[in-house]
Amino acid sequence: MKICGLTRLADAELAAELGAWAVGMVLYERSPRRCSLAVAQEISAALRRRVELCGVFVNAPMPEIVYAADRLGLTLLQLHGDEGPAFCAEAARRTGARVIKALQVGDNGDVREAERFHTDFHLLDARSAKPGHESLRGGTGETFDWGLLARRRSRVPLILSGGLDADNAAEAIARVGPFALDTASGTESAPGLKDPARLRAFFDAVREADPVDPSDPDPDPAPAGSRPAESAVAPAGAKARR
Repeated sequence: MKICGLTRLADAELAAELGAWAVGMVLYERSPRRCSLAVAQEISAALRRRVELCGVFVNAPMPEIVYAADRLGLTLLQLHGDEGPAFCAEAARRTGARVIKALQVGDNGDVREAERFHTDFHLLDARSAKPGHESLRGGTGETFDWGLLARRRSRVPLILSGGLDADNAAEAIARVGPFALDTASGTESAPGLKDPARLRAFFDAVREADPVDPSDPDPDPAPAGSRPAESAVAPAGAKARR
């Protein structure tokens, strides 16, 4: 699982203890879940080599991304704005981090749009139709029609986002079979502040829906959380969807 919107070290440490594959820090000024560079440094220093460290950017200039990636030791870049394929490729080249291209989904055209991006991961989130939410790039607590993903043909591993919590995690896994689930608002008490009980419930729901057989001598290599620095990627739909 990818736990996003973290703004406190204690929340990030709990996510790692529970088995998160990646922790996400939003480095976007307009987000209610913005994480300061100072706190992001604390999280990165504490969790380096334990989880994937993901910086979330929205239309940030390349020098800003490169600076943050170097300062924080980011292993993942989540580009959640209007960045094109060439920009994504250059960000990967200049930082050495793997790239998650995030797109909002409202119809089949949005799913097809993702196929233009030959990044390490695709993250598909809800396109909000609620008044006042149109400009938000995630964290709205809304889901989208997962049925739209039935025609997805891309081999890029899929991270599913948008309104995920303990109540719908099992259904998301059963219907979509993603590489990983991403949660922000579904495990919060307030924007940027995780609720330990909701976070634990989310992990429990995922494990119950998608258990890893302890007798398996070679479980899927990712996203198991124990090998965050490796480049191996489990196929979408593998049983270890942390």
